[in-house]
Amino acid sequence: MKGFMQWFRASNKMKRWIFLILVGIIFACYGLAELLVMKEISFEEVGKVVLIFVMGFLAIVTGLVFLNKRTLEIIIEASDDRMENKKNVNVKSLIFNKTVYDNGPNIVVIGGGTGLNTVLSGLKNYTNNLTAIVTISDYGEGVTDSRKELEVLPLDDVKDSMVSLATKDGQLGKLFNYEFNKGKLKGIKFSDLYFSAMKEINGNFEDSVIKSNEVINMIGRVLPVTLDEMKIMAELANGYIVEEKSKIPEIVSEKITKINRIVLNPSNCRPAPGVVEAIKNADCIIIGPGSLYTNVIPNLLINGVTKAIKESTAIKVYISNIMTEPGQTDNYSVSDHLNAIIEHCGNGVVDYCIYDTGEIVPEFIKKYNLEGQDLVDQDINKVKGIKFLQRNLSMIDEGYIRHDPSLVASSIIELICDDLRYQDMQNDPQYLMLNTKLREEKRINKIKKSMKRKEKRGQTSKIFDSKKGKSKFSNKYSERIASIKESNEKAKKKMEREENKKRRKTSGTTKAGERTVHRDKILDTEKLQNEITKTKKPKSARGRRSSVQSK
Repeated sequence: MKGFMQWFRASNKMKRWIFLILVGIIFACYGLAELLVMKEISFEEVGKVVLIFVMGFLAIVTGLVFLNKRTLEIIIEASDDRMENKKNVNVKSLIFNKTVYDNGPNIVVIGGGTGLNTVLSGLKNYTNNLTAIVTISDYGEGVTDSRKELEVLPLDDVKDSMVSLATKDGQLGKLFNYEFNKGKLKGIKFSDLYFSAMKEINGNFEDSVIKSNEVINMIGRVLPVTLDEMKIMAELANGYIVEEKSKIPEIVSEKITKINRIVLNPSNCRPAPGVVEAIKNADCIIIGPGSLYTNVIPNLLINGVTKAIKESTAIKVYISNIMTEPGQTDNYSVSDHLNAIIEHCGNGVVDYCIYDTGEIVPEFIKKYNLEGQDLVDQDINKVKGIKFLQRNLSMIDEGYIRHDPSLVASSIIELICDDLRYQDMQNDPQYLMLNTKLREEKRINKIKKSMKRKEKRGQTSKIFDSKKGKSKFSNKYSERIASIKESNEKAKKKMEREENKKRRKTSGTTKAGERTVHRDKILDTEKLQNEITKTKKPKSARGRRSSVQSK
């Protein structure tokens, strides 16, 4: 009975259609009853009865259609864990059950760091056939106590990719990043403990990473690009060699030069088992976004990786960074990023480049300018043989400019759909599924954007009279208005702090002067008293002598 009553909750939106069906039945019955009891039939009365009956019949049909539609949507909400926003589920997404994702495109993502994880977290909503090829770039760097104790590889990027591909990554991320702070395990990270245990069970780190899919319930799989120990080194334009990856940005900035090329030591690193095969079987290969010289290019320098990409028939896409990176890509444009990849790997590695529109509120960019970063220049004229796609990829997350996972993923899937359409595969099940899912995601993104606009309008409602409504200027530049207002408030507070400091200094000097004057007065008084006592003492002595003589 309890389960039955849940169908009538307000959130399920069922009662309205049931009510519409009841109203339709009443109207239809009323029309039939009028027709049966009518003694004399006139044209006007027949028209009235027919109209009432038709209205009732249409209400019944409409109610039944939408009731069944809403029933299917509730089933999707309850059964499909892959739906991000279950409140906005459309009946068209019914085809996206848990088994259909297995038939999605085979996508390989190459990179490292937060950029790779952003792409993975977006693409896992479209397909289960995901492979993340992750760089292990911490060889030769400072080894943590946890790694020393357990003798594990530097698998931080691998761990983060696993968290991104997990079906429910909330608790998993906290668990993997947890560091014990007491007892014999003090200073040891849970992720290192986990990989150490998996190595003991499976015999090597390769199998421990691959078989983690069974333990963590990941979508797709994560492969380290190599299991060989390697160091990422940089040769600067002035000939200087930087042998430690972590010191590259610092030395580049100190020498006021730029990176000429990246080299691996040793140069003959072998790809991990499964890496080349994944690239050969891919329908789409994604490179980036991420640190160009420390997370992207090193993956491509592993023996056999670049060759496999060039020989693959997959769509090869490079996702450009939004912001430059100090000490690595200062003043770089989109073309400079691509030319760096071509100089290291040759042509044929990238077919398409997706880059951001650059429409970001300037006040947010100022924060990056203070740290030596700027927007990647959108100059695309210095590269030939690559197709460029400009898309809205950015979002503001807690004051920082980031790639939006859903926007990046939808741009990639749209490109795959266009390729399938070009091959006249519009009736292919893969195309139908991706295209339907893509439309659904766009609809949900529109709803999210409209909700954000309403929130921003609410935040900036004090600027304009609420009775007159919002102007077009307010709607378009609400973010900028809020940011300018915030910066003005900060500047005002800064001025107030400076004025308070000046006042304190002034009051401090005044008080110090008063204390000095007061101290001088005290000293003068003490001197006067000392002089008086000095003059009095001899008189008293003479008085005593005269008194003795008189005696």
